[in-house]
Amino acid sequence: MNKILISDKLAETGINFLNEQDDIQVHIETGLNEDQLCEIIGDYDALLIRSGSQVTQKVLNAAKKLKVVGRAGIGVDNVDVPAATEQGVIVMNTPDANATTTAELAVAHMLSLSRHLPAADRSIRAGKWERSKLVGSELAHKTLAILGFGTIGRIVAKRGLGLNMRVIAYDPFVTTEIFEEVGAEPVELDDLVSQADYLTFHCPLIEKTRGIIGKEQLKSMKKSAMIINCARGGLIDEAALYEALKNQEIAGAALDVYENEPPKDSPLLELENIVFTPHLGASTEEAQVAVSVEIARQVVTYLKSGEAVNALNLPRQSAEELKKSQPFLKLAKSLGRMLAGLASHPLERIEIAAFGRAAQVDVHPLSIETLIGVLDGQLSVSVNQVNALNLAKRQGISITESRTEESTDYISLIRITGFFNETSISLSGALLGGCHPRLVSIDEFEIEVVPEGTLLVTRHDDKPGVIAALGTILGDASVNISRMQVGTEDNGEQAMAVISISDPLSEEVLAKICAIPAVHDTNQIVL
Repeated sequence: MNKILISDKLAETGINFLNEQDDIQVHIETGLNEDQLCEIIGDYDALLIRSGSQVTQKVLNAAKKLKVVGRAGIGVDNVDVPAATEQGVIVMNTPDANATTTAELAVAHMLSLSRHLPAADRSIRAGKWERSKLVGSELAHKTLAILGFGTIGRIVAKRGLGLNMRVIAYDPFVTTEIFEEVGAEPVELDDLVSQADYLTFHCPLIEKTRGIIGKEQLKSMKKSAMIINCARGGLIDEAALYEALKNQEIAGAALDVYENEPPKDSPLLELENIVFTPHLGASTEEAQVAVSVEIARQVVTYLKSGEAVNALNLPRQSAEELKKSQPFLKLAKSLGRMLAGLASHPLERIEIAAFGRAAQVDVHPLSIETLIGVLDGQLSVSVNQVNALNLAKRQGISITESRTEESTDYISLIRITGFFNETSISLSGALLGGCHPRLVSIDEFEIEVVPEGTLLVTRHDDKPGVIAALGTILGDASVNISRMQVGTEDNGEQAMAVISISDPLSEEVLAKICAIPAVHDTNQIVL
């Protein structure tokens, strides 16, 4: 008999599902502080929470039988995930259960903006009748531009298509097949912004997306365009948005999320051509039921079968297995990061092949670590050994694995090949001395590289002066070179340089390198 403690309010439907299970015993006690939770948690196999309960290291230390913490919702800020991992406790959430309600709020804002509904309501309440002033526009045949094409973005796309809109989307980590499956047109970010009649955000807030729409992007938009953000505050530069709205560079905006919540002192509150809601994305009765039922199902599945759906951390691994595979796992993750940095289009398929001693360990964990390297930092959820494969499938990436104990030029070798846009990139890595990871080739170029820090990778004509030009630009930028390797093709026409540099380069410095006439491709990879 598995015992489950519910320490925050969950919808009755989820609780009823748990009570229907023959081998599950449910106890509900809400409003517990840390000490009170510590007193009783030792008797339970699973803990179901929302945002109220604080699952601290102290609580986890007292949870001698606990196998899983289930969060009904997305955020796990109230859970000490590293401490849970240390104790072998799975932490899982429900990232997609409120996708529909968030998507529908974005569509509601789009409709509201197009017909001036808040302004019309205020006008009537003020005793006015301003029909001519409040002429709106139809959504049909307009361009709906979606920034981020995960679960929520795809739902918004389908709703837009149902409204007879043209749907375009930008997401560098989703394959063309996924866009085609939904019926949306993939475009580059600049085209997304310039073509949008309605621009809606459905991507995570990570370092690469913070301020992704700023002054420059807003100036390139149509004057009739409108912006909707029901994703994360910080995706838009709010100061630039204020200027664009104030100067009527765009027609309007609707925000459900903000850089600072609540946005009490925001100058945006002074404007008439913007609509606000107080972070209502997941606030529907259906969403509350959905997250409760989904987390109940996930926890029961884990307790019965060990399958960890939407787990955010790692299951326990034996010390012996970890010790044997750890150097290879580290190498595979580094190769995955490099593959992501070198691929010019979304990856469609990845082949992982292990040779020699590398084939003596299970190749599947190598595949998972490769995927972690490819996806980490690109999605709104943490990517780890438990969820990497599922996340890759959602991005349209398939995996092929092979191994042979026949060795190549190296005692142990891992080869990672990524396929995209009818082309491929192949990376090979080896362990020197059985424990020191090295990149040993990129495609046909043999290059021995320590995969760490910041790497600058160039493909260029094999002619005198290129390396000197690279060195001059880096020197002028006060960037130190710690290592440099250059490989050439057999025909001697093309060369590749991999340079370990002290600091990441600015866009301005990268542009100078790209401007060297002999340089064809330039990539900066931070490992």
